[in-house]
Amino acid sequence: MKIAAHILVVDDDSQQRSDLAEMVESLGFQVATASDGEDALAKLISFPANVILTDLVMPRMDGVALLKVLAERGDRTPTIVLTGFGSVDQAISFVHDLKAFWFLEKPVQSGVMRTLLERALQQNQLIEETQRLNRQLSYSGVLDELTGDSPSMKEVFSVIQQVAPTTASVFISGESGTGKELVARAIHRLSPRNGGPFVAVNCAALPDTLVESELFGHEKGAFTGAFERRAGCFEQAHNGTLFLDEIGEMPIGTQAKLLRVIEESKVRRLGGRNDMPFAVRVLAATNRAPDEAIRNNRLREDLYYRLNVFHISLPPLRDRKQDIPSISAALVRDLSKKHGCRVTHLNPDVLQRLSALSWPGNVRELRNVIERAVIMAGEGEIRLGHLPGALGPVPRAVVAETVSDNVFQMPVGARMDQVEEAYLRLTLKYTNDNKTRAAEILGLSLRTLHNRLSSYSEERTRSAGAD
Repeated sequence: MKIAAHILVVDDDSQQRSDLAEMVESLGFQVATASDGEDALAKLISFPANVILTDLVMPRMDGVALLKVLAERGDRTPTIVLTGFGSVDQAISFVHDLKAFWFLEKPVQSGVMRTLLERALQQNQLIEETQRLNRQLSYSGVLDELTGDSPSMKEVFSVIQQVAPTTASVFISGESGTGKELVARAIHRLSPRNGGPFVAVNCAALPDTLVESELFGHEKGAFTGAFERRAGCFEQAHNGTLFLDEIGEMPIGTQAKLLRVIEESKVRRLGGRNDMPFAVRVLAATNRAPDEAIRNNRLREDLYYRLNVFHISLPPLRDRKQDIPSISAALVRDLSKKHGCRVTHLNPDVLQRLSALSWPGNVRELRNVIERAVIMAGEGEIRLGHLPGALGPVPRAVVAETVSDNVFQMPVGARMDQVEEAYLRLTLKYTNDNKTRAAEILGLSLRTLHNRLSSYSEERTRSAGAD
C-alpha cells in the first residue's frame, strides 16, 4: 500500500489554515498544521514533513525567519511560500535568496496546488536519494552500484556528484567492462530527471541499416519492413536520460544527423514530415581513446565536443587493484541474493588470487568469476576450488600426515617418476584439465607436458603387458 506524503501547513489565520489543510487532505496527502514558524519547528520534531506550505506574514516567527532557521539546520525540505496580492515580487526574492521551492498566490486553486505539491515531492525524493548516496559513499566507498576507495574512483565519484544535478552532457570513456553504464545510471538517479526514463542504446550492436530508425524512429511505410510507426530513442527518453554507449561505432553520417538533433532538441521520424521537440539529457560513452577515435575518423570532432561538457574517464581494474576486495564483497552479496544462495564471504586465499590477476575484462570479468564461484559454493565462503580452473588453486608439494585440497602427499620410497606423474596429474585436476594453465604452473612448455603425459600412458601399457 502506497503511503501518502506528509504536508505541513503553516498559517496564522485559523480559517485559511483550516481551508488549506482541507484542500491538501482532499488531494490525498497527510496533513499537519502550525500557527507560525515556532509552532512549525515544534511540529517537525514528530511530523516528518515531505513538503512545507508556509505563509509569509505571521506573529512570533514569520515565514522568512522559518526559512532561515531551516537553512541553518541544513533541512532541505522543499518549502512553498504562500503570498497575498501585492507581495509576489517579495515572494520571488525569497524563493531565490532563501532557496524556497516556489510560491503560490492566495487564494490557492486546487489544481495548481496539486501540480506544485507533486513537483515539490519529486524534488524531495531527489534530495533524499542524494543524501542517501552521499552517506553511502562517505561510509563505504560506494556510489549507487559503483564501488571503490582508490583515489581514481574517488575522483570519479566527485565528478558524478558535481555533474548529476545539472543538465550538462557527459562523455564517459574507459575500457570494456569498467562500468560506463553504471556511471550513466548513477548520474541519472542523482539528477532532477530521475523520475523519467533511462534509455540505454548500444550503438555497436545496431546494424548500420537500422541505427537511424532506432535513434529517430520511423513512420509506417518509411522503408521496407516498416509495418508500423515506431518511436525512436529520443522520444522514448523524453524527460529522462538517453545513454549512447560505444558512440564511436555509430556510422559517421548518422553522427552528423545526431549532432543536429541534439543541438536543436527536435527529432523527425524517418518518413515523417514534422519535427517533434524533446527534453532529454544525453550521456555518451566509448571504449576507445576519444582523440584516437577522432584521428581514425570513427568519431566526429564536433559531436565529441558537443557531448564532452564533462568528461569522466574510468580506470581499468588493473590500475585500482585495492578496490578488488570491496568490489568482490559487494558482488558476493548481490549475486548470492540473485541466485538464492547463502554465500557470506571470500576466503583470504581467494582474495589474494583475485588481486594478483590483471583482469583484461575489468569488473565485468570479475563479476562473471564471482557469479560462478557463488553458485559453486552455494553457502558459506568461496574457496579456491570454487574458482574456474585457470584461476583455481596451485597445489603445493609438501609432505603431511593428512591430505587436503592444497596438499600433495607421496609415500617414502616412491620413485621420482611416480612423484612427478602424481604431481602433474594433481595439477591437471586443479585446473579442470586445462593443460595450458597446468603447463604454466609447472614451468613446462605445452609440448613437454603432452610428451610426459604420453610417456606415462606408454609406461603403464608396457607394465600391463609385462604382467
